[in-house]
Amino acid sequence: MGCIEELTYEVLAKGLTFQECREFISKLCPRVYHIEPGTKLFGEGIIGPPPIAVGTDGVFLIFPYVKPCHGTFVLKVEDPGEAARLASFAKPAPKK
Repeated sequence: MGCIEELTYEVLAKGLTFQECREFISKLCPRVYHIEPGTKLFGEGIIGPPPIAVGTDGVFLIFPYVKPCHGTFVLKVEDPGEAARLASFAKPAPKK
């Protein structure tokens, strides 16, 4: 999958800072992972200041997405395979 536009997604929030994205995702998701910029989700490198929070419940992935000239969005995509792949390599976020 190369382009986010090829996925079926839901926009959960927009216009947030990356810190606000981390907080939003941490409150919403039972499992949160921190990834580095450039880590691939759906075949594309995710951009933003580290650590980038990606949440999952095992079926959905919740993550920040930067669309140049439009800002930062928090997207929700259903993909159990990609959620399992993330869990296989990503570092769990510290518990608060």
